[in-house]
Amino acid sequence: MNKLHPDIEAVTARIVERSREPRTRYLDLIAQERENGVVRTRLSCGNFAHGFAAAGEDKNAIRTGRGINIGIVTAYNDMLSAHQPYGRYPEQMKLFAREVGATAQVAGGVPAMCDGVTQGQRGMELSLFSRDTIALGTAVALSHGMFEAAALLGICDKIVPGLLIGALRFGHLPTILVPAGPMPSGLANKEKQRVRQLYAEGKATREELLEAESASYHGAGTCTFYGTANSNQMMMEVMGLHMPGAAFVNPGTQLRQELTRAAVHRLSEIGWGGNDYRPLGLCVDEKAIVNAAVGLLATGGSTNHAIHLPAIARAAGIVIDWEDLDRLSAAVPLIARVYPNGAGDVNHFQAAGGIGFVIRTLLDHGYLHGDIMTVAGSSLQDYALDPVLSDGAVEWREGAAEPLDRTMLRPANDPFQPDGGMRLVKGNLGRATFKTSAVDRSRFTVEAPARIFADQDEVLAAFQAGELERDVVVVVRFQGPRANGMPELHKLTPALGVLQDRGYRVALVTDGRMSGASGKVPAAIHVTPEALGGGPLAKLRDGDVIRLSAETGELSALVDAAEWESRDEASATPRRTGTGRELFGIMRQGADGAEKGASAMLAAMEQGW
Repeated sequence: MNKLHPDIEAVTARIVERSREPRTRYLDLIAQERENGVVRTRLSCGNFAHGFAAAGEDKNAIRTGRGINIGIVTAYNDMLSAHQPYGRYPEQMKLFAREVGATAQVAGGVPAMCDGVTQGQRGMELSLFSRDTIALGTAVALSHGMFEAAALLGICDKIVPGLLIGALRFGHLPTILVPAGPMPSGLANKEKQRVRQLYAEGKATREELLEAESASYHGAGTCTFYGTANSNQMMMEVMGLHMPGAAFVNPGTQLRQELTRAAVHRLSEIGWGGNDYRPLGLCVDEKAIVNAAVGLLATGGSTNHAIHLPAIARAAGIVIDWEDLDRLSAAVPLIARVYPNGAGDVNHFQAAGGIGFVIRTLLDHGYLHGDIMTVAGSSLQDYALDPVLSDGAVEWREGAAEPLDRTMLRPANDPFQPDGGMRLVKGNLGRATFKTSAVDRSRFTVEAPARIFADQDEVLAAFQAGELERDVVVVVRFQGPRANGMPELHKLTPALGVLQDRGYRVALVTDGRMSGASGKVPAAIHVTPEALGGGPLAKLRDGDVIRLSAETGELSALVDAAEWESRDEASATPRRTGTGRELFGIMRQGADGAEKGASAMLAAMEQGW
């Protein structure tokens, strides 16, 4: 492992200094919770009896406190492919706990909604705030004080950030995240994308589209493209919160089961009653947060984490911003090409060397902090090993010294591109994220007239009517967290891709969200401040020329400054009800900006409510 890269060191120091006061308050909190918080031994007899009344054969062990009791927080449901495998995990984990003299109980369940199901639908307006709902559910589950450690079962977009945010408020508990793995590869993602674009052009039938989607999403496990869900799994590895190499092992395999067994056994070793106490709140420090950002940038991961990572950090008393991500992106090389940034999916990525190779090469060239407290071993170096089965048990061995497929993986000293592919763009339209890793360099700068829309359905209607057959910057505003919950706008990707393929210079500017699936069209996303409440997007008019440039970091309307200042702001469309959206009004009303994590919950927490 080489000396830390000076730019990584400088950004880390910047974050440490900015976080000094809130981090100190957080560490004081978890120390107080460890010493004086609610634990089994301090519960009244009535409280305690309720906690083990239905524990079956574990009842006496929990009652007498012979070993640690692990609280399982699960995002299981059997509608969603990623979370369906979790159905049998709790019973298995109870058996694994007994093997080492521990016990386990399901502390609670949290919702797991799927952006794949709600994409372009009304439910997508609940999506971002489901993260905070999950955090609250995790807090409720762990509030009973029955546990000395926690196991978090979750995979996808908002689920892992939500579980982690909630668990960090119980940061005195040792905690391991337990994944379930990606589904086996189905229809190639490039072919799925081709059919989607044909359907957008009216050249494929709905039945042909459904057949392609069904062949792609075909079984139990996480979707195989490198969007937010699989970016989550990568981040948990580089933060040291999984068992090493657990991220991308398929469900239903013996290795998958043995990794889960290893996680339970490890929790019994790092609980607060032993000699190797590793509380979550110490594992997630400034260095771990920087590692998460570096891993994200090096692998071309989801831009959703430009929102989620600041929120996770805040829950641990750490303050990061998009300037930090921009500086890291300028220093960190892109070493992975996983769809939509390449042809292969996460199973191909795993076969080519996977997360073990990524961590190994980034450590070797000084891009990751190796000296962090992980849940597994002495340093992050343990995560450069690959898990394998040996006589039916898991052990960790050195992986391939070189990537096995250089179209998917490269060493850090011979990357696909020298930067991490995520830029901060800013100007008189605000601050936004531009993911460059999937965009051809010839399209890094787009300067064209704006066409302004209030939602993505209006864009698609204009596309079908032929109104966008020109160079155009499509602006979709009033899509921020306070306006309508900040839905993802991937419904636009096929149509904008068609326009780009026809030779037009096209870009998207929005205060809504896109993720790691955002693809090849230049886009300034998560614009903050959002249009609602005075953000500059509300001043734009059709025909204003917009310059979006990843090369210069610019997001500007080329409008005379005096005229710009004199303009009135457009009015938002009326808020919509139905599909439960009205229940989330308090979250919209109190949400802060995307760069801070877009959370009413965390904003209120910091204000002392």
